[in-house]
Amino acid sequence: MIIGIVAIAQNFAIGKDGKLPWHYSADLKFFKQTTSGNAIVMGRKTFDSIGKPLPNRLNIVLSRSAAFESSPHILNLRSKEQVLALKEYLKGEVFIIGGATIYQEFADVIEKWIVTEVPLMVEDADAFMTPDFLENFEEKEKIEFEEDLLVKVYVRKIKR
Repeated sequence: MIIGIVAIAQNFAIGKDGKLPWHYSADLKFFKQTTSGNAIVMGRKTFDSIGKPLPNRLNIVLSRSAAFESSPHILNLRSKEQVLALKEYLKGEVFIIGGATIYQEFADVIEKWIVTEVPLMVEDADAFMTPDFLENFEEKEKIEFEEDLLVKVYVRKIKR
């Protein structure tokens, strides 16, 4: 299954100056527990903001740059099609973790969204989710965390 996982502010902001514009330990712990043992797909800018491969996950970085190369802990792929082909050989889930361009690129194949709603407005953010990204999804679950964080799980509606 291909799953989008994102934390968003009330104004759909997801980033500022190449970083998350907030720090919630409960959300980071949830992200780690949810994605561990699976593949995570990110763009090069997201990887640069993290600064290192995340442990216990297959770190896939999408980059068309010849200067960015795979390493023992990072698999560099060049396209969405390569990720989808690789998915057939993986045992776990594939989590799309950002940034905004990568979310948009995979929007048509994401089957489930895990969305942490952050109780903030980030006025000077520079990366956003599109307001309609959950348009063809229905809410299936809510998880409440401390610090007024709410995680909602959405699944794609079945076309009839």
